[in-house]
Amino acid sequence: MVPSRSGRLINRHPGPAAGRLLALVPFALLLVAYAIGSEIRLSENPNDKLLPSFTALSDAVERMAFEPDKRTGDYLLWVDTVASLSRLIGGVALATLLGTAIGISVGLIPYARRTMSAFIAVFAMIPPLAVLPILFITFGLGEVAKVVLIVFGIAPFMMRDLAMRVAELPSEQLVKAQTLGASTWHIAWRIVLPQMLPRIIDTVRLSLGSAWLFLIAAEAIAAQSGLGYRIFLLRRYLAMDVILPYVFWITLLAVVFDFVLRRYQTWAYPWFAAARAPG
Repeated sequence: MVPSRSGRLINRHPGPAAGRLLALVPFALLLVAYAIGSEIRLSENPNDKLLPSFTALSDAVERMAFEPDKRTGDYLLWVDTVASLSRLIGGVALATLLGTAIGISVGLIPYARRTMSAFIAVFAMIPPLAVLPILFITFGLGEVAKVVLIVFGIAPFMMRDLAMRVAELPSEQLVKAQTLGASTWHIAWRIVLPQMLPRIIDTVRLSLGSAWLFLIAAEAIAAQSGLGYRIFLLRRYLAMDVILPYVFWITLLAVVFDFVLRRYQTWAYPWFAAARAPG
């Protein structure tokens, strides 16, 4: 007897409430596994630093976020957060502007495509962390090198992605615009760019993880503040009670950025969200 279509697991979908509950299950299991592992290790060695208790984690958060540092008087978590976010936002913004301008040019203009496509493809293959010493030698150990590393790391990906998205636009749009007398500049500004804006948001979202990676790597090597700097400073003391909350905080910031960008994209470009909605 052939099973009904609705009986197959592939065709069964959870409801809204069940979907939200299922989304929480992996996080709950992770917390339970951590609690069990911490309890086991601390029962064997109360001074174990690898898996501190939730109480120790809470105390570390209070100390780093809500108590002034005895040496500097700063609230270290917030000072580190401001330093890292200023570098991250600056790098991502510059990479987005550069990636948008070059990506649209390569996707739209044949001469630019012939000239730049191979160069961008090769440039994108260079491991950004491998050139970090060169950036420090060239730009010094200040803020510029860290921002440039983020731009170097994610701009080529943005260029290639946007160039492919531009190339996928229906040729009929470009032909009709030229028939009506539009110049190349008008086509890029009035036809291509408005359709690329929601895709640029997707590209930024996909690039944020790499941007955080390059930022933390740069801060770990040469910085006096920042989330990455603090993590690598405290690792020599095995201060997992501080390192783990910092990792969680970085993750939370990344999730918030992604959520805000996704919500803005849905609000500002409802036609784009509707076009790619399943079904």
